[in-house]
Amino acid sequence: MSIEPSIAVVVPLLNERAVLPALLEHLSTLGADELIIVDGGSTDGSCDFLAASGVCWITSAAGRSTQMNAGSALCTSDILLFIHADTVIDSGHIMAVRKAIAAPDIVGGRFDLHLSGSHPIFRIIERMINLRSRLSGISTGDQCMFVRRTVFEQLGGFAAIPLMEDIDLSRRLKRTGRIACLRTQVITSSRRWEQHGIFTTMVRMWWLRLLFWSGVPADRLAQMYRQAR
Repeated sequence: MSIEPSIAVVVPLLNERAVLPALLEHLSTLGADELIIVDGGSTDGSCDFLAASGVCWITSAAGRSTQMNAGSALCTSDILLFIHADTVIDSGHIMAVRKAIAAPDIVGGRFDLHLSGSHPIFRIIERMINLRSRLSGISTGDQCMFVRRTVFEQLGGFAAIPLMEDIDLSRRLKRTGRIACLRTQVITSSRRWEQHGIFTTMVRMWWLRLLFWSGVPADRLAQMYRQAR
C-alpha cells in the first residue's frame, strides 16, 4: 500500500489584515500536513492578528521569492504548495496535487485559473492564461504552483529577484521533469485588474513578461512595474 505524499502550504503575505480572518479560517479546512504563513513586514496589524491566531507564521524580508523561500526552509513535507493570499483553493485541490504527484516523472505543477470578476472579458483572459500555460509549461503564482520539496531544494528555490520569480522557477522546473497542468480551477482575485484597468493590466503584464524572456533584468522590470502603477 503506497503512502500519500505530505503537502506543505506556504502563504506569503504583506498588509492583508482585512482578509486574514477569512483566509486563516479557509486555510484550516484544506487538510494540508503543514501550513506556514510568511509575513513580509506588514504595518497594518497583520502580525498582531497572526500572533493571536495560533497559526504557524514567521516574518522575513519583503518580497514573495524571499518570503516563500523562508517558509519552505521550515517545511518537511514531500510537496510544497504556494498560495497567494488573494487566491482560493479547497481540500479538493490538495487531493488533486496528491494524485498528480503520484506519477514519478511529475516534478511539479499548477492549476487552471479563474478570475473572480464577473466581467465577460475575464473569461477570455483566464482562458488565454490557462492555454498559454498549458502550451508553454510556464506557471504564475496565481495558479498555485506546487513542486516536490527535494526538487525545489536542488534548484535552490525561488531566485532572489523582485519580480517574475514564478516564471523563473517554472522555466528551471521544466528542465528537471514533467509539469502537471491541472484543469481544476483556483479562484484568484481580479482586484488588480479592476483597480488599474483590465486592458492596461493585461498589456502591461504581457509586455513585462516579454521583456523578461528577452533578458531584461528583473530589477529593471520591477522598477518599470512600480512606475507604471
